[in-house]
Amino acid sequence: MLLGGFHHVKLPISNVHKSLEWYRRVLGLEVAIEFVEDGVLRGVALTDTGQTLMIALREEPRRAAGWSGFDPLALAVPTLQELHAWSDHLNAIEVSHSGITEGSVGWLLGGITDPDGIEIRLYTQQRRP
Repeated sequence: MLLGGFHHVKLPISNVHKSLEWYRRVLGLEVAIEFVEDGVLRGVALTDTGQTLMIALREEPRRAAGWSGFDPLALAVPTLQELHAWSDHLNAIEVSHSGITEGSVGWLLGGITDPDGIEIRLYTQQRRP
């Protein structure tokens, strides 16, 4: 039996429109699927330009409140150089972050929090020597 990676990750959010704008602006993700119920947008699935990942956002305000301060998501960045580019991007759009630090096997950029306080980290696939 084989697994082939993640199909998608779903995060609870309190406001789909506010979160959608944030994930687009901060991470450059675009809508792949909209989830409309009774004529109201309740969730979206977002993907990067290379379609290497999918993050689903589901409007669930009570659940979202419980995730504030938690860091369930670490997105892969190929190299330390690319991580520096992300740091520069976040600085340019005035999104706070922890700065680049050494992780257990590579480098990471943490402290990036979405509108509900859910922390997202960027972690290099490149390993430290």
